[in-house]
Amino acid sequence: MSKITVIGAGNVGATCAETIARRDLATEVVLLDIKPNLSEGKALDIWQTSALAGFHHQIKGFTNDYSATADSDVIVITSGVPRKPGMSREDLIGVNAGIVKSVTEQAMKASPNAIVIIVSNPLDVMTYVAFKTAQKVAGSTKNKVFGMAGTLDTARYKAFLAEEIGVTPQDIQALLLGGHGDTMVPLPRYTTVGGVPVTDLVAKEKLEAIIERTKKGGGELTNLLGTSAWYAPGTSAAYMVEAIIRDQKRLVPVCAYLDGEYGYKDMYLGVPVILGKNGVEKIIELNLNADEKALLDASAQAVKKTLGVLDTMNVL
Repeated sequence: MSKITVIGAGNVGATCAETIARRDLATEVVLLDIKPNLSEGKALDIWQTSALAGFHHQIKGFTNDYSATADSDVIVITSGVPRKPGMSREDLIGVNAGIVKSVTEQAMKASPNAIVIIVSNPLDVMTYVAFKTAQKVAGSTKNKVFGMAGTLDTARYKAFLAEEIGVTPQDIQALLLGGHGDTMVPLPRYTTVGGVPVTDLVAKEKLEAIIERTKKGGGELTNLLGTSAWYAPGTSAAYMVEAIIRDQKRLVPVCAYLDGEYGYKDMYLGVPVILGKNGVEKIIELNLNADEKALLDASAQAVKKTLGVLDTMNVL
């Protein structure tokens, strides 16, 4: 089997590592953090559930020891400062760009062939930082570095729809495009419930309200919890890891590097892809109508604006 490393043992990272362990996705799972004893303690706590949860391979924690991550097949980076109430994702750029760059440098030196999944916010920009860093350190290709956002956003969208319609979320198929945040682009035209268009099941006004709630899903939880969410983000990252490790060829929205697709170049943006053992194996270009393309353009412009803020910081 394989080796998976999760960097950042906070709530999101620990949830991701626990889900990976419970699904027995790897013979070796490493949890790493800069804070002494945090990874070790959480890894031990998770391992002590193995007899109850029915998984077999031990998760091991380490403090800032990147040699323990060597030869990882997949690396999930959750490191960074979480959002506080009233903070935007853009407020995090200055701090988290430096963290993500440093973590990626060290991780890629230890595992130059690894596939990297970024969870750190602001997601689209942090994934760009990680890719440029991994490219410089290990020659990583664009298909091997991508971000988690779309998987999480779609899961939230499905949860809200399931609650409204009274069905299992498993019966809902949906896609979202664009940046991770208020400018994301849910696509009702591509949303079905057991093959039935969602517009046949949910009134237009109610559907628009659900879309708005999805866009602000992270902020809603931050206001409730006083910090960023962790169960859904951590599980979303693990879901992507599973698609890679088990070569499931899943069609999922992820934050992928665009080099002409949808008319954008040299940026990361949420788009549907085929996710398998090689990472992003194919980007799916949807035939968007004029309204959908206008929304995607607005989202892309918001991401470019944030990238402009990054450029002024001389991080890369």
